[in-house]
Amino acid sequence: MDTRVKEFPEYGFTTLVVSDLHLTEEHKVDPRYPLWKKYKTKDFFFDQKFKDWLEFMTEDCGGPIELVLNGDIFDFDSITTMPNEPTYRVSVFEKTRTLFSQVEKSLFKMDVILKAHPIWTQALHDFIKKGNKIVFVVGNHDLEMHYSEVQRMIRKSITTDKFLKKNVKFCEWFYISHEDTHIEHGNQYDPYCVCQTPITPLVKVRNDIRVRIPFGNKVTRYMVNVMGFFNPHSEENYVMSFSKYLEFFLKYLIKKQPLVIWTWFHSSMIILFRSVLDRLRNSIVDPFMMEEKIEEIAKKSNSTPKAVRELSFIAVEPAVSTPWKLAKVLWLDKAFIFLIAVLIVLQIFLILDQLIHIKFYLMLIPLLLSAPFFIFYSTTSKNELVGTKEAQEEILRWIGAITETTRVVFGHTHHVKHEILGSMEYLNPGSWSPYFEDVECTKMLTRYAFIMIKPEEGAETKRVSKVLEWQEDHYTDYFTGKKLN
Repeated sequence: MDTRVKEFPEYGFTTLVVSDLHLTEEHKVDPRYPLWKKYKTKDFFFDQKFKDWLEFMTEDCGGPIELVLNGDIFDFDSITTMPNEPTYRVSVFEKTRTLFSQVEKSLFKMDVILKAHPIWTQALHDFIKKGNKIVFVVGNHDLEMHYSEVQRMIRKSITTDKFLKKNVKFCEWFYISHEDTHIEHGNQYDPYCVCQTPITPLVKVRNDIRVRIPFGNKVTRYMVNVMGFFNPHSEENYVMSFSKYLEFFLKYLIKKQPLVIWTWFHSSMIILFRSVLDRLRNSIVDPFMMEEKIEEIAKKSNSTPKAVRELSFIAVEPAVSTPWKLAKVLWLDKAFIFLIAVLIVLQIFLILDQLIHIKFYLMLIPLLLSAPFFIFYSTTSKNELVGTKEAQEEILRWIGAITETTRVVFGHTHHVKHEILGSMEYLNPGSWSPYFEDVECTKMLTRYAFIMIKPEEGAETKRVSKVLEWQEDHYTDYFTGKKLN
């Protein structure tokens, strides 16, 4: 086998895009609570399915392939394994949630993931050995791939051949394929998951250098990791109405986490405090190296320094700039309103008690009478997360104008899309991560979708795109189910 890097032809190669694999550690089942983080057990690893898909596509395409792994391929946020004998300090808080994002801790988490998925890394090794290319685009759950040390570990897990390593590329937040397709994870347009400064993502926390973690990822790290009946891969699993939460508590949580309200409140306050504090931290910037950094990002993404700067400016404002929005997402607004109501009733009770000596339990009457108001508020208040992730026509138009492309591919939402928005073609391959309709993990909703972009038959320069779904030994049109090979 010739292991020299093979140059792709100007035309004629196929681009495959998958997103949101969320590779993480294997969860060991606790016999007492078999449903706790069941979605993370090895039973739901798709590694062999991924390997079969890559092998099939290599033969089916019949030519060089560019595989773009479009963000959230690794889920650093969900790793709760701790090192046995760390050479660095691990706080008590980290031991109950997850390690912070210093480079040495990111390397440990990356090692945990790679050791749990040897079949997946072998699939990538076999893929590039046949002359194909792999492009990793950083998403919000794998922001720690910004570290060059983490990138080297990933490359080494795929191949030790110095020539083949050149066929594995990492892009900070976007990649332009064949001058016609802009590919990025899409979190830059979600105010709750936006990377505040993808060009300079590092911040200093006391004496530690860390990757700045967005609010949405802190929710996974500091809340979901200790509330194991909630599957973070699907918003529908944890964004519920008050009545649904109550039903969920009585059915699943009451035995394992009877004090879940305290867990939620304590975690929410930590998330709110840390998010606001991180928003105020200045990025670590070397002014003498900024131009070189921008040029490096542009080169890796097949773009220009001008496009890198312009794309960085169209990202949305982080929601942490408005802390009340975060409080509403975390349901802290309801907690604060309830607390104020209790304080008001208590004050009135104390005044009346001085005058007529009323019984303390009578204080519960006005609180019970106010319960319908709280239920009404919780069911009618707007969910701040709704609609924040989906692609907006104006954003797509700006991207097209900046990068001179006509097609945009996002991930992030876990929702498969293929549509025309204004003058732009928009696609999203959804997610391969295991998510289910039920906590018992019996009704899987995951569909193994991917995007194929290849030259149009009979045309030299124009490429066409489709969203497809991988079955056991063939692929189908995602939307019609028609077998295409």
